[in-house]
Formats: sequence, structure tokens, C-alpha cells
Amino acid sequence: MSRRKILFLIGSLNQTTQMHQIADALPEYDCFFSQIYSDDTMIKWLVKKGRLNHTIFGGVFKKQSDKYLTEHGLRNDYACGIYHNNYDLAVCCTDLMIPKGLRKIKTVFVQEGMTDPVTSWGKIVRALKLPPVLAMNTAFNGSNNICDIYCAASEGYKQQFIKYGTAAERIFVTGIPNYDNVAVHNNNDFPYHDYVLVATSDIRELGGRDDRTAFINQCVQTAAGRQLIFKLHPNENRERATAEIKQYAPQALVYTEGNAGQMIANCEELITQYSTLVYMGIALGKKVHSYFDVAALKRLTPLQNGGASAHNIAAICRGYIEHKGNRADFLQQPELQYAYYPS
Repeated sequence: MSRRKILFLIGSLNQTTQMHQIADALPEYDCFFSQIYSDDTMIKWLVKKGRLNHTIFGGVFKKQSDKYLTEHGLRNDYACGIYHNNYDLAVCCTDLMIPKGLRKIKTVFVQEGMTDPVTSWGKIVRALKLPPVLAMNTAFNGSNNICDIYCAASEGYKQQFIKYGTAAERIFVTGIPNYDNVAVHNNNDFPYHDYVLVATSDIRELGGRDDRTAFINQCVQTAAGRQLIFKLHPNENRERATAEIKQYAPQALVYTEGNAGQMIANCEELITQYSTLVYMGIALGKKVHSYFDVAALKRLTPLQNGGASAHNIAAICRGYIEHKGNRADFLQQPELQYAYYPS
């Protein structure tokens, strides 16, 4: 008898490594991976023309994820067009775009990290019921009530998803891989200590306004003579961002690669814009700065469960894929209601 098959939709490298961890916790199933794709004619045209290369549909995100799959021997079934499998479950890295073909099977959403701020354009896209991906940010990711089950990073994010539209009974607070055991980064060999770390965001690459000159000058003021280290977002124009930093903060060090968790563990203070990395700083007890309200971020900070999130999510996937009834029957099981909440 053939084994059941699961498709993991991936996007950024962070999403890809999260999905890999979940798949590793489901060894009894045949697991395949695909960069997020669409069967919407307009979105497919935009992807083909490279108009969405700054999003997880293509560009550097797809290149990095495809490379990761190859290096780790994971089966890449891009757009379900290589192996032509009939899948029993799809584990989704976003609900901003779920291919119609996958909506016919069981689906589980896994939160990646921080969601972007709601913009006026995003509100228009939502009001006109256009494809949510056209909002050009992740503000409503997790809030579209499309997937059967939602795995949230924290109770705070569960409440946000409910506020913006996802049914409460579909959401489980599981924690999320890569952000559920940040204390592990304290044991590292990163060579610097007691500096001010700046984690930038890809605001301009996503069409937003970012006064980078003012931001860098503010970072210099906050550092007040301490060593400044910048960690650039992987989707940023590296040459432009590095040149700006060298112009206004010439003594700063600039990293385009490297383990951000270790950098945060060794810093004295963390400055962010719209970066999920701020949650690592909060969990590690650092003084943090963000374009978001820090008090609100503390309520949203991902559950720290010692690295159990991938297994929590895998347990839900396993239970759902083996469940003989429909989604409503599955969600009504009383043992599910509190199984993944923090004690």
C-alpha cells in the first residue's frame, strides 16, 4: 500500500527550514516541497514576467529555497508539475495565495513570523476581494480563513488572526520552528560582543517608503559610541544598503549573511524596523527597538517551548491526515482544544 503524500509549500529560506523540520517529524509520509505558486492567470503572468521577483514567488527567495532543497536531498515538486502526485495534505507557508487545486485537499497553515503593518493599499485589495498577494505585504497572512487548520506562534497572534478574519476554532497555538528556542543561540562563536545590532527590513524592495538616511543616523545616535553591526535583510539591494551604511556610519560592520540568532545573543541592544528578529531579542531579554509598538510585540512574541513547535505542528498534521471525517469533526475533538497551548 502506497504511503500518504504531503506537499509543503515554501517561500523564504526561513519558511523552507521550518517546513523541513516539520517534514522530518513526519517520517511515515512521503514529503515533497514546492515554492509557493499560483494557478491564477494574472499571478502566473506576473511571476513569468518577473514582476513578483521581490516576493516569495520568485527571485532570490526561490533561488535560495531551491538550493536548500537540492543540498538537503528534498524532493522539489514545483507547482505539482514534476512528480504529478495526488496529495493527501498541503502544509502552507502563507494563506495569501492557496492554489485552487490544493483547496480540494486538507490544508494546514504554518505561521512564519512577524506580519507586516496594515497599509491603505492592503485595505483596498481586501475590500475589492482581489488576490491577497497583491497587497504586496504580509499584513493579512494567517487571516484569510482559507486553510482548514492554522498553527500560530503565540496566543497574541491567534487573537490577531481572529480579529482579521480567521475562525477561532481553526487556530492552534503551537509555536513556530526557528523562533521557539532562542536561548540555544547563547552558545555561539560569533566573535563580537556588547554591540548594538541593527536588523534592517526590505521596505523599499516591497514598494514602501524608507528614509534610510534618517534611520542610520538614528542608529548611530542610539549606539552612542558603541560598535554598530548591521544585518541586512536577504531581500534587500545589498550594494545600495551597504553603500548607505558606509556613508553615514563608516565604522559600522555590515553582514549580508550569517546566523542572526547568534548575533542577537551577543548584542547589548537590538534595533529593528519590521523584522521578526525582534522577537529573538525580546525572548533573550535584550533592549529592543522597532517600528512596531514594543509592548504589543511582547504580547505577540512566539511561544518558547524548547524547540517543540515542529513536533507540535507535525502532530496536528498527522492527526488530521489520518482523520476519517471532515474538518468540523476533527476540530470538535475535545483533546485538541488545549493540547498545544502554553502551560
